[in-house]
Amino acid sequence: MSFNIGLSGLRAATSDLNVTGNNIANSGTAGFKQSRAEFSDVYAASVLGSGQNPQGSGVRLSNVSQLFTQGNVNYTNNALDLAINGNGLFQVSNNGALSYTRAGYFGTDRNGFIVDSSGYNLQGYTVDGNGNLQTGVVGNLQVQTSNQEPRATTRMTQLFNLNSTNTAPVTTPFSATDPTTYNSSTSTNIYDSQGNSHVLTQYFVKTGSNSWDMHVLIDGRSPGNAAEEPPVPAVIPLQFSAAGQLDVAALDAAGLPAGFTSTNGVISYTGWDPAGLDTSGATPVWGPNGASTPSPFTVDLRGSTQFASSFAVNSVSQDGYTTGQLSGIEIDDTGVIFARYTNGQSRVQGQVILASFANMQGLTPIGGTQWVQSFESGEPVRNPPGSGTLGALQAGALEDSNVEISDQLVNLIVAQRNYQANARTIETESAITQTIINLR
Repeated sequence: MSFNIGLSGLRAATSDLNVTGNNIANSGTAGFKQSRAEFSDVYAASVLGSGQNPQGSGVRLSNVSQLFTQGNVNYTNNALDLAINGNGLFQVSNNGALSYTRAGYFGTDRNGFIVDSSGYNLQGYTVDGNGNLQTGVVGNLQVQTSNQEPRATTRMTQLFNLNSTNTAPVTTPFSATDPTTYNSSTSTNIYDSQGNSHVLTQYFVKTGSNSWDMHVLIDGRSPGNAAEEPPVPAVIPLQFSAAGQLDVAALDAAGLPAGFTSTNGVISYTGWDPAGLDTSGATPVWGPNGASTPSPFTVDLRGSTQFASSFAVNSVSQDGYTTGQLSGIEIDDTGVIFARYTNGQSRVQGQVILASFANMQGLTPIGGTQWVQSFESGEPVRNPPGSGTLGALQAGALEDSNVEISDQLVNLIVAQRNYQANARTIETESAITQTIINLR
């Protein structure tokens, strides 16, 4: 019996050495979770029980559990390196076979799909054809590396203040090339359907108490003139109240030039035809540039003021942009993936999800710093990072192994001593047996 007890001790010590050695070997593996060998004693059993003074029959390895404690987070400055600070696992797919990992080595394949170092696809909420995030629709995350198509300007919002202390210019008539014929001016880029940039310039001329004329040119031409040869601006009268606020009703009732309308203070430029300057002939002329004609858009001036302070454009925005090339990827702490383009735009590409299990130690390790679901682990619960008990996502970082080398080296010494002690048990039993054999 003592031989079997000593042999079970050797097996247990060997298992402990193997587990400790594996921990030490993976101390530099990102996302690795250390294991712990757990042992239990063995007693012989019979139908009538083991009696009042049972003797042990040795030891057995009852379990090798993994400790899902947090590892240190180190920054790498690689946008697609991901670390989880808290609870949760990344879900990856190998042609539909799901597995889970804490190793955040991610990159893109030739088709723009986000994959880990094994080539497995990172899973998350995907976007539809219009770029809208489909919450709850889990699939392979993909970064669209193609150029972003241009968008024509359809709406412009502008807030400015005109200086009420200004007087009407002495020099007349208005000329865009003579600054003495207007009080102030501002320019904004707008875009046609092909992403060509056009300069919309507004010149403000005071005409009387609380009254101004806004002269508008696009690329030096009138927005409502199809021929566009002479630089004759469109003139839009602006009236302000005694309190310095834009008189919306007066703007709607004003007689606007052809190709312009106003509704509730929003001016519609209905007659603008995008064009380009043709310099192939002796005399440069404006002609169609291939973009959609006409290309109507609106300008919202509501909220503009006339106060006794210098002219200033307080805010201006427009919804058009030119063609954009992918310039970078950003992932926030909730897992939302933003693609940034050279045209200043950004687009949501998807959202990383995390999975959690009721019994994390019930997961089955399959190597490659990955686990798969088992009966003991229960079903996964999938949500974005930061929701519920799930941890936050840190982009540009990796989670280190949670192995503490000093602890493992001490465990190694203890396991070695245990092995030696059990070997001595077998050696002593052998000596006793030899003594019995030598009896005469």
